[in-house]
Amino acid sequence: MTQQYSKKVLEHFFHPKYVGELKSPDGAGEAGNPVCGDVLKIYIKIGERKNKEKYIKEISFQTLGCCAAIAVSDVICDLVKGKTLEKALKIKRDEIVKSLGGLPRFKYHCSFLAIDALSEAIYDYLSKNKKPIPKEVQKRHQNIKKERKS
Repeated sequence: MTQQYSKKVLEHFFHPKYVGELKSPDGAGEAGNPVCGDVLKIYIKIGERKNKEKYIKEISFQTLGCCAAIAVSDVICDLVKGKTLEKALKIKRDEIVKSLGGLPRFKYHCSFLAIDALSEAIYDYLSKNKKPIPKEVQKRHQNIKKERKS
């Protein structure tokens, strides 16, 4: 079956800017889909602005997956780098898909994986630093843990 990917998807797939593991990340999160076999891992380093606001200073990913999974991983890094943790957590699947100029319908699940991996990285950072974890992030973390067990 031939799939049609946008130029943006192919650009992020062939020339990802954020690929690789960050040394000594402040947070790392992983999400996977057992049906398709895609696994995404996101690493973050947190910075602090003068007003004490925490933001994503550095971000990278490692992905084992298809063209769409790699492109989605790279583009979520583009979308959240420099953003506060709160704003990063508000990124939606539609923003990712739109930033890529679209995705085939059967590849939309990749955008959910990217959101989950980012959420897990932020959860990891917050829990390691004994900071309050938003209920939505806790709930997503519990769902991801359940999925891994099944």
